[in-house]
Amino acid sequence: MTFNPFIDLLGGRIELWREGYAEICLPVTAALMNSGNIVHGGATAALLDTACGLAGLFSDDPNQRRVGSTLSLTVSYLEKGIGEYIVGNGYLQRQGRSVFFARGEVWTDKGILIATAQGVFSHAIKRA
Repeated sequence: MTFNPFIDLLGGRIELWREGYAEICLPVTAALMNSGNIVHGGATAALLDTACGLAGLFSDDPNQRRVGSTLSLTVSYLEKGIGEYIVGNGYLQRQGRSVFFARGEVWTDKGILIATAQGVFSHAIKRA
């Protein structure tokens, strides 16, 4: 469970989540392809959005789950997404009282960097 039903629908799973970092794996299926038979840019953007967001929302206190929203996300597509799976890495860059800044990367299982992102996110604590 990623705390993101859309990523769950796409088949994504959190591989690693700690303070300042998140890693999500997304299997490449026929449903994620575009007409050129490569991973659709929207799937890549959703993976980047989620990895970057989670990088700034980690909490090890189960009674204080952090939630957030994307305020801005800029994605750069660098290479074709071809492979069995893609991995999104999110890195917290700066944390403020109500917003944070994060960057992300998406890699193929073959070690090819296919996209990067920079984002601004809002955050709040949701008490259990």
